[in-house]
Amino acid sequence: IVEQAPAVAQLPAPPKDGAVVPWVLSAKSEAALKAQAEQLLSAAGSELPLTDVGFSLATARAAFEHRAVVVGRDREELLDGLRSLLHDRSAGHVVQGVAAGGKVGFLFSGQGSQRLGMGRELYAEYPVFAGAYDEVCAQLDAVIDVDSEELHRTGMTQPALFAVEVALFRLLESWGVRPDYVAGHSVGEVAAAHVAGVLSLEDAAKLVSARAALMQALPAGGAMVAVQATEEEVLPHFTEKVGIAAING
Repeated sequence: IVEQAPAVAQLPAPPKDGAVVPWVLSAKSEAALKAQAEQLLSAAGSELPLTDVGFSLATARAAFEHRAVVVGRDREELLDGLRSLLHDRSAGHVVQGVAAGGKVGFLFSGQGSQRLGMGRELYAEYPVFAGAYDEVCAQLDAVIDVDSEELHRTGMTQPALFAVEVALFRLLESWGVRPDYVAGHSVGEVAAAHVAGVLSLEDAAKLVSARAALMQALPAGGAMVAVQATEEEVLPHFTEKVGIAAING
């Protein structure tokens, strides 16, 4: 008589079919980079979950100048990439180089970049994104539903974009990715000003809410077109009820 059934061994789940897993390596020299590839090659031959290895390599290690990325859909493809890196063998799934000096800029887009369901997966997967998104929404006057067709109405579009952009910035910030510069267009200017510390969240949310409500209250109808031309080139073609709304340049 068996008192209880034997425990079932828990095998690591393989990546989803077709899912590409990146393994990121970096070191202070090319020799050290190869040494890291060799160490990883020895350790990753076991049953370590591929995605766990990739996550740890990308988020738990310092980034140095000499870098390489190995991508693959399964363990053998990833291990083959490490061997290619170790033996200086050219491979389509291995990218290697030396980081150049430079600065990072974030551009926050304006109305027109919205899409139904935007941010849904990030909200479900990343608590930092979800927490920041909820914090922003609590300050906005508009009720945001990214799964509703109302998302394409200005009164919801602009607050929704503001919430997603700020939450996305906070997520990147939590990963150590911080910009040297920020810029924005339209409502994105407000998001950029907030994350740069120019506007508090409360003030930025009030501005976004009021701006969206005022623009939504404008009469319906009319049309707008963006033309790549100078003012002098387009003015001769205007009729009585056509005018220039803005000049970007």
